[in-house]
Amino acid sequence: MSDVAFAAGGAPHGHSSNGGAHSYLENTGKRKGILSWILSTDHKRIGILYLISIFSFFAVGVVLGVLMRLEMLVPGPTGKIFNAQEYNALFTLHGVIMVFLFVVPGIPATLGNFFLPIQIGAKDVAFPRLNLLSWYLYITGAAIILVSLFMHGLPDTGWTFYVPYSIRTGTDVTTAVFGVFVLGFSSILTGMNFLTTIHRMRAPGMSWFKMPLFVWALYATAWIQVIATPVLAITLLLIIIERVFSVGIFDPAKGGDPVLYQHMFWVYSHPAVYIMILPPMGVVSEIVSTFSHRTVFGYKAVAISSLAIAFIGYLVWGHHMFVAGETETAQFAFSLLTFLVAIPSGIKVFNWVATMYKGSIDLQPPFLFLMAFIMLFAIGGLTGLFLGSVATDVHLTGTYFVVGHFHYIIFGGAVFIFFGALHYWFPKMFGRMYNKKAANISLGFLFVGFNMLYFPMLLLGYEGMPRRYFSYLPQYETLQHVSMVGSWVLVIGLTIMFWNLIRGIRKGEKAPANPWGGTTLEWTIASPPPTENFEEIPVITHEPYYHPDAEMPEEHAVPVAK
Repeated sequence: MSDVAFAAGGAPHGHSSNGGAHSYLENTGKRKGILSWILSTDHKRIGILYLISIFSFFAVGVVLGVLMRLEMLVPGPTGKIFNAQEYNALFTLHGVIMVFLFVVPGIPATLGNFFLPIQIGAKDVAFPRLNLLSWYLYITGAAIILVSLFMHGLPDTGWTFYVPYSIRTGTDVTTAVFGVFVLGFSSILTGMNFLTTIHRMRAPGMSWFKMPLFVWALYATAWIQVIATPVLAITLLLIIIERVFSVGIFDPAKGGDPVLYQHMFWVYSHPAVYIMILPPMGVVSEIVSTFSHRTVFGYKAVAISSLAIAFIGYLVWGHHMFVAGETETAQFAFSLLTFLVAIPSGIKVFNWVATMYKGSIDLQPPFLFLMAFIMLFAIGGLTGLFLGSVATDVHLTGTYFVVGHFHYIIFGGAVFIFFGALHYWFPKMFGRMYNKKAANISLGFLFVGFNMLYFPMLLLGYEGMPRRYFSYLPQYETLQHVSMVGSWVLVIGLTIMFWNLIRGIRKGEKAPANPWGGTTLEWTIASPPPTENFEEIPVITHEPYYHPDAEMPEEHAVPVAK
């Protein structure tokens, strides 16, 4: 095994290095109570603010999702909970909350904010006040979306706001779209902050290929946030202009082009999928190294594959539009590029499995979440190939198959590993441990419930059931019932998991500085971290991944402390 260690400005591996410094959780300034949080520029406190906000909206989104499943209890028009208009509004709100308020900000705004500066040896992000502003913009955008619910009826266009319906509907689409527009600025500011922090604030000795892979994933994500998000902002602004001033941009009745809207929307929204999935991939690299007790296999290949996914992701938006009237040349090009983007994703999965090979694997809860992620993400990726091929996409587009595939990628991929990341970094964030047995039980319910909920959707789509319909034919009833029961099992798992984590914050055992044997910089400081992270900026001498119990020269068995 190669020599991999680092010199950190703190105590030796596994011990506190805060030297009696105050934890970020302690109020040491002039402000007390909630003001000490909502006016703080500490990146860790801002990460916690995002965490609370994001999971509050997640809870609302879950409730809406369960209500949608209950609507599917029986086929036909009788015994329904909602009518067609209400069901349209329900899945629109569910999609907007889950995509724009939960998954897109997700890991970057919460764990990225918290750990990025620590992992590169900095005391904060480059622009602390801009960081706080990004959270305020997030809350402002969310509030505007909520206001739209009480104006002229719930928006009923779907989370994609497809025209011409989003222009002609009488519901308050304008306010909801403006809320998403404001959320985009929050994402852009976060991306700018991360890019500047990574470029300018790395600790002495931390070259590009000595950065943790989580940082690499956030770096690739930040470029997407900065470059792609303005396209969405412009597109949504054009919807508002067309609704308010009746300008014919997208509406064909006024000389506009609705297909142009699809192009502009997916130029952002397909790269946005990688905003959702790249940070979780970075988390996987951290967890697999720590619990396999091995250096990440092919470190440079994994790092560069993050950039490759981000780059190719800009070029594949047209596979969402195979049935929108594309030429055969465009269909061929977008299909080819869609298959190409699978290559760097495959490199990552191969390297994660190779890292486990002959490793001393420790089956702790974060690692079990990782294993669930790899299986679910593999199913999501394989089903994506069906949609990337023109011949099969023509049959499957607009069906429940797309819904199932999307949730396997986003929920089974991004959200499952988000939960795994919370279990991984929870002791560091809060200085306490959760109940590991309860964590494993919750994962069991989550895994079973997820597959019961979404795998039937793949089968329903294959059989031709359209998505976004509030009713269905009797032939689909059995699979709909299985899916509905799966939603209940999934909610049980979520309830156990969050109860366990909240109980851990309040009553859990005190966590040591390094409970898992991690080797990146965050594990060399106290749990929870001190306000300024490090007493002295660490000096990096070796790569970030190594393990004391692995075979390596004795002089590299423990990190050198200044």
